Amino acid sequence: MFIVKRLILIGLLFIAFSGFALKGPITVASKIDTEGALLGQMIVIVLEKNGFEVVDKTEFGTTSVIRKAITAGEIDIYPEYTGNGGFFFDDTDPTVWKNAKSGYETVKTLDLERNGLVWLTPAPANNTWALAIRKDISDGEGIKTLEDLANYVNGGGFIKLAASEEFLTRADAMPAFQEAYGFELSNDQLLAFSGGNTAQTIRAAAQNIDGVNLAMAYGTDGALSALRLVVLEDTKGVQPVYEPAPIVRKKIFEMYPEIGELLKPVFESLDLETLQSLNASIAIEGLDAGDVAEQYLKSKSLID
Repeated sequence: MFIVKRLILIGLLFIAFSGFALKGPITVASKIDTEGALLGQMIVIVLEKNGFEVVDKTEFGTTSVIRKAITAGEIDIYPEYTGNGGFFFDDTDPTVWKNAKSGYETVKTLDLERNGLVWLTPAPANNTWALAIRKDISDGEGIKTLEDLANYVNGGGFIKLAASEEFLTRADAMPAFQEAYGFELSNDQLLAFSGGNTAQTIRAAAQNIDGVNLAMAYGTDGALSALRLVVLEDTKGVQPVYEPAPIVRKKIFEMYPEIGELLKPVFESLDLETLQSLNASIAIEGLDAGDVAEQYLKSKSLID
């Protein structure tokens, strides 16, 4: 018994002096899409490498599902987008969300005051919602902007859109595009997916699945050029700026404020081209999101 106690004491002393006392557990989640999985895995890996016990719930659910989970304390941290502040706080001035700095500062302040959520450093990449059309149609019909698309639809041109249910129903997404540009797609011109994975919507348009030739996309999608889709310019600035940032429950942040410093250089390194490339590795090459995240973090010396 004496030997066992001594071994336990030695083990505890080793942990204490090594500075690697296990912290947490921290429940990390993300949305159900390529970039959500990528960013969620980056958070998981960085925390684990820095002595945190992590519960991995990445690819957890849609925006509404994951927001309910974090405000209920079911999860502790996940990557969110600044532009969604306009959706979360619909009593704010809509123009605030069109600017990266004002959008971030506004959602950071309001989410802390109303929900006890802390926004950490965002990535300098705008992953805004977009519509992307097959390149052959873009070239053949001269469709380069959303105004061109509206003219094509209103002139009787055939369009079928693949998108998530969230994109089709949220007031600030497809309905906002249709209202601003003056066109409307009927139900038989829509192919709806339950999740927000644009790999599905982009592939549906690229392969003309069920007649689809237009896809919901994000600004950082890596699959667009590879699958010969063209993002239509939002000339009226309908969409807000969507910069990804980790958000964490205040209680957890107060216990472990170092989380902010650990994730700061990670997200600061993720510009638009970097995210497009990493997303392409997952969506096009079929690589595992965790493997892509780990290799990137090692390549930037963000983990050992």
